[in-house]
Amino acid sequence: MAHYSFTFENVDSAEEVNRITTALMMVDGVESVEVGCYGADVEGNAAYRTLLEVLETLGIRVSQR
Repeated sequence: MAHYSFTFENVDSAEEVNRITTALMMVDGVESVEVGCYGADVEGNAAYRTLLEVLETLGIRVSQR
């Protein structure tokens, strides 16, 4: 199982955190997600690039920690 950590920019509301959490949990292979205003930790068998594309689609700027 892979573990990825992402750092966010410009995520400043609970609504955005919930939107990110929901989108990441819907990715095939994701087993757990912890999201806060400054980043996310994702575990599972999903590809890093797939997770990054989901975040970019939401308009979230990210960088891997």
